[in-house]
Amino acid sequence: MDRINWASAPWSDAEPLECAMVVPETADTATITFRAPSGAWFDYLPGQFLTLDLPVPGQPVSRTYTISSSPSRPLSLSVTVKAQPGSVGSRWLIEQLKPGMRLRAHGPAGVFSLRQHPARKYLFISAGSGITPMMSMTTWAWDSSEMPDIVFVHAARRPSDIIFRPRLEQFAARVPGLQLRFTVEEVEPFSVWHGFRGRLNQIMLGLMAPDYLDREVFCCGPEPFMRGVKDSLAALGFDLTRYHQESFGPPETAPAPEAEAVPEAAEISFTASGVSTACAPGETVLAAAKRAGLNIPSGCNFGLCGTCKVRKTAGEVQMLHNGGISEDDIAAGYILACCSRPSGKVAVEI
Repeated sequence: MDRINWASAPWSDAEPLECAMVVPETADTATITFRAPSGAWFDYLPGQFLTLDLPVPGQPVSRTYTISSSPSRPLSLSVTVKAQPGSVGSRWLIEQLKPGMRLRAHGPAGVFSLRQHPARKYLFISAGSGITPMMSMTTWAWDSSEMPDIVFVHAARRPSDIIFRPRLEQFAARVPGLQLRFTVEEVEPFSVWHGFRGRLNQIMLGLMAPDYLDREVFCCGPEPFMRGVKDSLAALGFDLTRYHQESFGPPETAPAPEAEAVPEAAEISFTASGVSTACAPGETVLAAAKRAGLNIPSGCNFGLCGTCKVRKTAGEVQMLHNGGISEDDIAAGYILACCSRPSGKVAVEI
């Protein structure tokens, strides 16, 4: 019998993704499942993310989403999207994307994964759509048949807003290693809620995971939420070298570029396109490319997601990134276009 998996190389982002299903999770959240048109399988770390190019009418955009599925189920790949008020990309995905439609994608990328930090005991802390990488990692642990000791803490506005709740409860009902701890800000009328109520705090955290000092912590959610969790753990004496967080918002401590340090006579050549352009003081490679009518895929635009990585073949740039590129890539000549500012004459392979 022929094998249907792993018979060839895994999917790469040179191939578009085809939408297979759009499944509602909550009132404003849906899980979108993709497959590879070629039938290729998917290989990534649980907790990594993708950047999707979305053909929004009049303003095509790139948006970064954590993969909510697990690589232990390699025939498809899913992202779970919450339509935030005022969002453009997420609402397009939920309202316009239909099975059979294809999108360009870049990745997978990211280092937020329990596979990067093996431990006997974990503490997952999330809020809102920050639950997606935790779901991927929990599914991986379940499918491995070696479920470690995981305390899974999630904060939501209401019980009905808890994404993946039925699936997580099904997991927890069948293995002793997964302990679910939910807290909500308010409950629905005429319903019973046996979980915690209120914003996550030090006292609540101690009740949810009394042995938190012994656990490897992964945190994902809005920036204020993660900041509060980190500050609480620090105040409780937690070793922050064992704390890991995922974010697609700019870190508050990100250094601001010094425009006066960038020479005014900067020029960049896009060698593959045969285009050259002068750069204004402080202008990034990405901004110069867009102004010249060239497209460099990008996501976060502050040096975190790594989507805009390009190879520099000549010259020097000032690059102030936030972890979206490795030292090996830098040594090989790669830069992140969104946070690299040319110094003098620079050439990149675009």
